[in-house]
Amino acid sequence: MITSASNVQIKKVQQILKKAKVRREEQVFAVEGIKMFSEVPKSRLQKVYLSQSFARKEECEKILLEKGISIEETEYVELVDDKIFKNLSDTVTPQGVLCLVKMENYTLSEILSGEENPLLMILEDLQDPGNLGTILRTGEGAGVTGVIMSRTSVDVFNPKVIRSTMGSVYRMPIIYVNSIEEEVLPLLKEKGITTYAAHLKGRNDYDEECYTKGTAFLIGNEGNGLTEQLTESADTLIKIPMQGKVESLNAAMASGILMYEAYRQRRKN
Repeated sequence: MITSASNVQIKKVQQILKKAKVRREEQVFAVEGIKMFSEVPKSRLQKVYLSQSFARKEECEKILLEKGISIEETEYVELVDDKIFKNLSDTVTPQGVLCLVKMENYTLSEILSGEENPLLMILEDLQDPGNLGTILRTGEGAGVTGVIMSRTSVDVFNPKVIRSTMGSVYRMPIIYVNSIEEEVLPLLKEKGITTYAAHLKGRNDYDEECYTKGTAFLIGNEGNGLTEQLTESADTLIKIPMQGKVESLNAAMASGILMYEAYRQRRKN
């Protein structure tokens, strides 16, 4: 059992929780809580850390059994003193289980090859972890094929993003690119996928377009929206009509409206 805060493993987990650079180098990310542990594919599970008190509970034995893991398997499981675990945890009230998960690396070609009419979210310079987590979770529910992000966007493996995905981070294909205009849009055009930019100067309301064929929605930065360059590169500008004095919606809310309109049309179709 780990009883020291200076333990090499504890220090490594702390670095993984705090630094995107370390996560990329190690190709792993950390998740906390019973739900997040229960949903992680065993093939991607690298290590499980259990607090001493949680390890004594029947619930702990149950969730390990569901993964086909025994608490005695030191290859997978490490017990941690309660005080050390509390300091390790990124949450206010830790549930007693934290694990390291191997990253899944995708390419744009892989994302596009699985669906005849892909539904994509393209995010430019999105910064809020909660927004990204919500988009991933909502995207899974709406049947989104994959999420493409500019390199300047928030790290998808940030613990705050992870928590708000509620497990969707394991299942939603995600890639980062250096240039959406140069690396992504030409390939989408080649495959007949129409790009729609959510913009205040949209030509039509969002529900006046057809999204039953290959579709990609472009969503911009929370404060500044899409850059002028990416806006001009989109096939069509669309807007979400609003009453009152509201000019724009939260990025996650706008994304959800667009994704579910596409899902509604595809279900009817």
